Amino acid sequence: MRKYGKNGQLKTIVCNQCGKSLAVKDGIVREGAVLVNHAWDYFSEKDGEVHHFDLCESCYDEMISQFKIPVDVEEQTELI
Repeated sequence: MRKYGKNGQLKTIVCNQCGKSLAVKDGIVREGAVLVNHAWDYFSEKDGEVHHFDLCESCYDEMISQFKIPVDVEEQTELI
């Protein structure tokens, strides 16, 4: 869950799974986080809904550890 200030700058992020507040400084996330924005389509029970949520790195790791097919991981050679 993200909250923004009046100027549009990111103020806080809270993990939707565990409730942990993530470090944000000057509008920049200072620790691992996953943001999901998903627009459901015609063939789902959620057609027309857009879901938004954040996960801390620990909750993400816990979630993907339960996958039957592992996540495809690719190394980046250039970091911004």
